[in-house]
Amino acid sequence: MTQTRRGHLITVEQVADHVRVVHDGQLIAESRRPLLLRETGLPVRYYLPPEDVRTDVLTASPTRTHCPFKGEAAYWSRPGAPDLAWAYLEPIDEVAAIKGHFCFYDTEVVQD
Repeated sequence: MTQTRRGHLITVEQVADHVRVVHDGQLIAESRRPLLLRETGLPVRYYLPPEDVRTDVLTASPTRTHCPFKGEAAYWSRPGAPDLAWAYLEPIDEVAAIKGHFCFYDTEVVQD
């Protein structure tokens, strides 16, 4: 999926990379079926299916942000790590594939 709006490009693709998220020694998420999102001017990000995220160790945050190219993001935290993850629960149509997928600031790509 590719979206170009006002010179801003976003691509979303299904990849088979093995990624995981560890915080304070605890595995928070691990996936072999993430979405890879590339966006003009921003770092490449992995969006992980909710089934691959330990939501039991995350707490919903009151933080919300708005991106004109993706929509409104909701955030989740851990003790000592506010707003560690975010997701677009109702993204705009052009990036609908990321709906409900979690993104983290720090992900590790595992070389199998």
